[in-house]
Amino acid sequence: MIGIHDIERAAARLQGQLLATPCVESRTLSDIVGAQVFLKFENLQFTASFKERGACNKLVDLAEAGVRGVVAMSAGNHAQGVAYHAQRLGMKATIVMPRFTPGVKIERTRGFGAEVVLHGDTLDAARAHAFELAERDGLSFVHPYDDEAIIAGQGTVALEMLDAVPELDTLVVATGGGGLISGMAVAARARKPGIEIVGVQTSRFPAMVNAVKGTHHAQGSNSIAEGIAVGTPGVLTQEIIKALVDDMLLVEEGDIEQAVLMLLEIEKTVVEGAGAVGLAALLRHPDRFRGKKVGLVLCGGNIDPLLLAAIIERGMVRAGRLARVRVSSRDVPGMLARITTTVAEAGANIDEVHHQRAFTMLAAQNVEIELVLQTRGREHLAAVLAALRQSGFEAEEQH
Repeated sequence: MIGIHDIERAAARLQGQLLATPCVESRTLSDIVGAQVFLKFENLQFTASFKERGACNKLVDLAEAGVRGVVAMSAGNHAQGVAYHAQRLGMKATIVMPRFTPGVKIERTRGFGAEVVLHGDTLDAARAHAFELAERDGLSFVHPYDDEAIIAGQGTVALEMLDAVPELDTLVVATGGGGLISGMAVAARARKPGIEIVGVQTSRFPAMVNAVKGTHHAQGSNSIAEGIAVGTPGVLTQEIIKALVDDMLLVEEGDIEQAVLMLLEIEKTVVEGAGAVGLAALLRHPDRFRGKKVGLVLCGGNIDPLLLAAIIERGMVRAGRLARVRVSSRDVPGMLARITTTVAEAGANIDEVHHQRAFTMLAAQNVEIELVLQTRGREHLAAVLAALRQSGFEAEEQH
């Protein structure tokens, strides 16, 4: 098992090679979840992820050993970390990615000079192909998490967090293959033995929870937290987690969506699904963390813009700030104008209008009008519906 000396050596090596990201309190999130919440902004790294810490540490090892070419498997963040630091060190990098990888991660990886190979629909399929390329082309395989140098590099996150906020009593860490949490656990236990360390996985990919707890949660096929959608937990990382991590929690996709949106709205920071699971755990299990000083790692910010747009829109729907309303009325001239005037006077904005005459059970002389409205929230939406009914229209929200 790696020790604190390996992580301190990695920290010295990484100095000046990447950003010592801020770790600051979010007073608003603290008020919402009932715990004192400190955020470690690893999404501010040059490649927008903590992954370049481990990648840089490992590649320096390989460069010192005379290696000139590497191959890696990744859904994106490890890929970018390896590609970027390989380019800096004058090494050739080949990256194997599953076909479902978001386009933003593929293009950024290519932008760092790596050759990208898209293969398979899962991380496991991509990993097998990467091993084949390593053997065929004589390349050194850089594992995304099950490697001591990688784990040591990731552990530097905990050193920086405890240097910035020594009073932290709990760390909540996203867990896929386990590289980040295992490195952080080794560092944190050495620096502050009594600290509580909690891992978080999406319920769709609970492989590490199953391995550590002996549970048999079913595995899904996709997640918005694709950065931790790992079907096979690491061997090294699994042993460290069993020995040093206090608890493992599961969160749902809806929790992750809500956390992404809250970080965007409250902290004005963009995180990907995996980067939001720590906050999702505080939202899902508030009693578990109430009153504690909790450190969360915003471990990545590489989210597809279209996915982010969908999360924002779905969040607005859940909050009642974007609503679909069905209004029924007589199909006579001026009726639509009366409806839109009523909505405007109630203070809502109309996004879309759809007339429905044929596909309705209303009488032939009636029309069904569907409005998509922007409102200030649930109370305002209720007021808009009340105003329509007071004007003589049948109006109801559509779900």
